[in-house]
Amino acid sequence: MNMFLHNIGEIDGESLISSNDALVADSGKRFDYVLANPPFGKKSSMTFTNEEGEEEKDDLVYNRQDFWATTANKQLNFLQHIRTMLKTTGSGAVVMPDNVLFEGGVGETVRKKLLENTDLHTILRLPTGVFYAQGVKANVLFFDNQPAAKAPWTKDIWYYDYRTNVHHTLKKTPLRFENLTEFIQCYNPANRHARKETWHAEKNPEGRWRKYTYAEIIARDKTSLDLTWLKDKSLADLDNLPDPKDLAEDIVENIEAGLNNFRTVLAALGK
Repeated sequence: MNMFLHNIGEIDGESLISSNDALVADSGKRFDYVLANPPFGKKSSMTFTNEEGEEEKDDLVYNRQDFWATTANKQLNFLQHIRTMLKTTGSGAVVMPDNVLFEGGVGETVRKKLLENTDLHTILRLPTGVFYAQGVKANVLFFDNQPAAKAPWTKDIWYYDYRTNVHHTLKKTPLRFENLTEFIQCYNPANRHARKETWHAEKNPEGRWRKYTYAEIIARDKTSLDLTWLKDKSLADLDNLPDPKDLAEDIVENIEAGLNNFRTVLAALGK
């Protein structure tokens, strides 16, 4: 409905919007580009009425042969689903929360497969305060799909850290296009194979643009993609702390995020 209200699709004509569960099965359609911000929240679930007439929720596990791993984690399912939607020459840019970068088990399996089967060339670390869900830490994963091969397609992953020492709020200091100008320049869309790091251990230790090789990534515990190299100035420089109001807003965001997590736990215990 929100998409219709924003003039995406035609209510009376043939709609490009499907109300079906996209994760249930492969539609068979393939695309050159997929740009997505899938729903956050780790578990997929369905609501039903039990024999006593009470509503219950049950975790949904999608068992698809074209997925690398079977899980109830909908974030990992959406990432796998989006990869299957791409042509072998297709490209994806997907917003994913931090846990997708470091979670073990199925998360590690999906990350390894993503590195092997696609060229995961760029990760943009987003600041907090840019989503309506309080305290959410997110990233944009950029990858090019590839045909089957023996050697992993990912050779290097370029990181742009636009989180450390960056503060945005939805109302007062919202994220704007101009805030990402430097990232776009570093990304070098005209020829991303001619990129240059802005980070240097001695000359520019505060550079936000840095490259890690496939060998460095695969050697990390659980093949974690959760990387940072910049120092948090608010922790190191006690004389230049953020504005007290900004600190208060951060505290409120973190408390609300924690409460939402506890509500999810409580709902699960009430099954």
